[in-house]
Amino acid sequence: MSCRFRPCIDLHQGKVKQIVGGTLRDDGPGPTENFVSDRSPGDFAKMFRGDDLRGGHVIKLGPGNDEAARQALAAWPGGMQLGGGIDASNASEWLEAGASHVIVTSWLFEDGVRLSEDRVRELADRVGAGRIVIDLSCRRHEDGWVVATNRWQTLTDLRVDAATLDRLAPFCDEFLIHAADVEGLCGGIDTGLVSLLGEWAGCPVTYAGGVASMEDLQLVDCLGKGRVDVTVGSALDIFGGSAIRYADLVAWNDRPD
Repeated sequence: MSCRFRPCIDLHQGKVKQIVGGTLRDDGPGPTENFVSDRSPGDFAKMFRGDDLRGGHVIKLGPGNDEAARQALAAWPGGMQLGGGIDASNASEWLEAGASHVIVTSWLFEDGVRLSEDRVRELADRVGAGRIVIDLSCRRHEDGWVVATNRWQTLTDLRVDAATLDRLAPFCDEFLIHAADVEGLCGGIDTGLVSLLGEWAGCPVTYAGGVASMEDLQLVDCLGKGRVDVTVGSALDIFGGSAIRYADLVAWNDRPD
């Protein structure tokens, strides 16, 4: 078992962007943008398809991204997951549009704060646990991490720990966990969070946040004990970065276990 690179397409206002996670808010000034691409979402999806990079995610960061998301999914039906505004009423629609899985966070929390097990079960009953990725993107809080909803603006009452992963694993196929405090900063990974995820030996987990070098990938592989996959954003050359080459990540996935 070894860590794999998972590609991402983050959509904001219909464009492929890289955004500093902690700056994405409903009020005040717009988010801090590290990169805005002139290439279409479909172009990126076709590239990932050509390099057989499976299990990546398309994330809609706010409204105005449905058309862009559909374009990416149409470019690689069944090749990528889709998140952003998912609930029981629209999950099937996005699966039919070509998503391999739907990624859900905020809708699972009543009032954005309290986890609703009824909603967790409803979604699993509607589309099947095997088509669901539960996003437990989080922020540091006191002596651990808590899930943050509403584009990482609202802290919930749910801790990210082994007990939570055990509790939710029967209702999903994978977990996606952004470290929102380091997302988009290219300042290194949250080593404590990756270590916690590596100690848990359940369903697949993908970590995102702060990857700034190939050494960070190796660190995720080591601390995650090969159980934690990783996504790379702002440091990647195809997203305007200079620290990590896309070709090296394709080679990383092709290396022997």
